[in-house]
Amino acid sequence: MDPAPAIGIAGGFVVVIAANVMEGGNPTSLLLGPPLLLVFGTTILVSIAGGTMSDAKNIVGSIVRAFTGKVAPASAMIPEVVSLAERARREGLLALEESLTEIDDPFLVKGVTMAIDGTDPEELREILEAEVHAKRSEDRQAAKFFADAGAYAPTIGIIGTVMGLVHVLENLATPDELGPLIAGAFVATLWGVTSANVMWLPLSSRLKRLGELECDRMELAIEGVAAIQAGSNPRIIAQKLTSLLPSRERAEVEAA
Repeated sequence: MDPAPAIGIAGGFVVVIAANVMEGGNPTSLLLGPPLLLVFGTTILVSIAGGTMSDAKNIVGSIVRAFTGKVAPASAMIPEVVSLAERARREGLLALEESLTEIDDPFLVKGVTMAIDGTDPEELREILEAEVHAKRSEDRQAAKFFADAGAYAPTIGIIGTVMGLVHVLENLATPDELGPLIAGAFVATLWGVTSANVMWLPLSSRLKRLGELECDRMELAIEGVAAIQAGSNPRIIAQKLTSLLPSRERAEVEAA
């Protein structure tokens, strides 16, 4: 589990509340039921309206993935691919079937299995690349829900503030009540802006990043399987796959 989203989001809310306390405010004054219900409830509902019910059913799973998802770096796959290439050169592609149980990445297993079965190289690449494309579309839709929520929340917060100010105007005859009413009116805007920038948009960015890392790993697997199928030299395969890595990961691999 990668702690980055939990640290960032929880820490962000803690800092906001701590700043309020340092200014002499009371944290309970920010936890008003009506503004919270309006901002969070309406934001979720209108974000659902921007997609399909199938997308809505995946919301909880996307949140869990954002907080618990962890992708192994693509560089970790290179030793596995090189090992498979060495065995394939020595014993042939069919010998790789015994090695499949030792591979943790299901996408790499699928590619190697197709190569063992004698799938045409062009068809194999097309099939695997289509799976990468489908993965990108799925991740893009998951991130879109939270990006939409981040766009809607501040405006919904303003709606809550306008509603609160309407109540203020209704009570001009009672000046003693105006202070709490005005303060309560602006709580909606506070939560709208805060939820967008501390929770919704970071979750969207997190899902996008996880998707990018997974797709990078899948693309590296495609190149590795294609090279194994072509019978390339394992050392050349290692150099080719390393060249596809970002500069930081490439330096780590070369150093190792």
